[in-house]
Amino acid sequence: MLFRFRAFARATRFGAVAEALIVAVPLSACAVGPNFSRPAPPDDAGYTPKPLPDKTVSAPTQAGGAEKLVMNRDIPFEWWELFHSPALDSLVKKSFAANPTLPAAEAALRQAKELVAAQQGFFYPSLTGGASASRSQTGSTLSPATANGTFLYNLYAAQLNVSYTPDVFGANRRQVESLDAQASIQRFQLEATYITLATNVVSAAVTEASLRGQIAATKEIIDQDTKALRILKDQFRLGYAMRIDVAAQEAALAQAEATLPPLEKAFEQNRDLLRVLVGNLPNEDIAEKFDLDSIQLPQELPVSLPSKIIDQRPDVRAAEEAIRSANAQVGVAIANRLPQFSITGSYGATSTMWSSLFSPAGAFWTIVGGVSQPIFDGGTLLHRERAADEALMQAAYQYRSTVLTGYQNVADTLHAVVSDADALKADFASEEAAKVTLDLTHKQQQVGYVDYLTLIQAELAYQQAKLTLVQAQAARLGDAAALFQALGGGWWNRKDDVANKAANATAN
Repeated sequence: MLFRFRAFARATRFGAVAEALIVAVPLSACAVGPNFSRPAPPDDAGYTPKPLPDKTVSAPTQAGGAEKLVMNRDIPFEWWELFHSPALDSLVKKSFAANPTLPAAEAALRQAKELVAAQQGFFYPSLTGGASASRSQTGSTLSPATANGTFLYNLYAAQLNVSYTPDVFGANRRQVESLDAQASIQRFQLEATYITLATNVVSAAVTEASLRGQIAATKEIIDQDTKALRILKDQFRLGYAMRIDVAAQEAALAQAEATLPPLEKAFEQNRDLLRVLVGNLPNEDIAEKFDLDSIQLPQELPVSLPSKIIDQRPDVRAAEEAIRSANAQVGVAIANRLPQFSITGSYGATSTMWSSLFSPAGAFWTIVGGVSQPIFDGGTLLHRERAADEALMQAAYQYRSTVLTGYQNVADTLHAVVSDADALKADFASEEAAKVTLDLTHKQQQVGYVDYLTLIQAELAYQQAKLTLVQAQAARLGDAAALFQALGGGWWNRKDDVANKAANATAN
């Protein structure tokens, strides 16, 4: 590129001007302001004050298996495949192909990269060319005649202009550095978009499975309550039951029926969410359907080392790049207070005849060097520098806040994984006990040992235990998905992004 420019300059007799500008390019030898260095990971970082168990408890029910927490295991980008649900795999792939948030994030990244490339253009001289042609007549009493003795003549002109601002104190390099950091922020936001989209799909699928199970359980309870009310009415008609027993059962049935519409509404709204996540309109249905039996709980959950969280979480990496951008802006502000150098030059030719336009007789050229130094600006540049310092301080504290939140998210999820396993075991035992109690109470009521109100209470207890069990099963599936997201979602293993692997290798 430099050789071509020199050859062009000499060919157009612009050598002296161009060579002077080219020699000025290496003057950009330093960049004022602080140099960025990556924040060190927190000392003695961890997730919990006390060690967590290596394995969760188990229960003999769906999603009740024991999960092993495996330290320092890498996270696959396709972590949702660990749920062994073909329907879930299909839905995630559809969302990646059609959800508009991904191409929007990709466009934002491309825009940021173009802004970096545009700013890099200021490292080089700018060259413009122009030509003009005019026809004029001068008055004989005011102007002398032209060389050919006429007052009517043509004037042709051609000119090249070149200007260059040497980046002596690195203002432009700091600006490029800031924009490059902004581009990196967009890249990490793109990775966060992938992770969030996949997690939202998995979460919505688990929610559908939970709601489908709760609706099925509620309908079963309504059927049982309806049958019990029918039997009780027959007994009342024959004189074997009291009216208060019938009224109590009618109230129990009404309460059970009242819980169904909210579940059905939530189910349909969740289906709307799934359709939109894959880029469909709400009226464009999807074939994938989910229940608790179709989604398996992963038997092993990877747990990254605490020191790796700052490299794996896209939000932390984006916050780090925000520091780099703010750090570079401090250098820009400092450089703006220092002398500004400029070099301009022009080369051209004029002639009244086109055929002699490029002859040596009509050639002209100029070269001008300048320097300017702010002397008084009302404190504008000083306060801008101070503002840049404060922005850097703000970015540093925001980074610290993001790091703390990241560790908290992982810790919260790990606590949920362990606690929800304990809760599911207890809920399963409660559901089993409630079922036994209901069966025994029903037999006792048939032989007259207990009244019907006691049976209704046993039915209500079993109803609540069954719904709670379904919710606990869904919670365990959701905890696994939340842990993958909290640990970074494996974006560095995304196969179609070679830059991710390079960035991760550099970070490590």
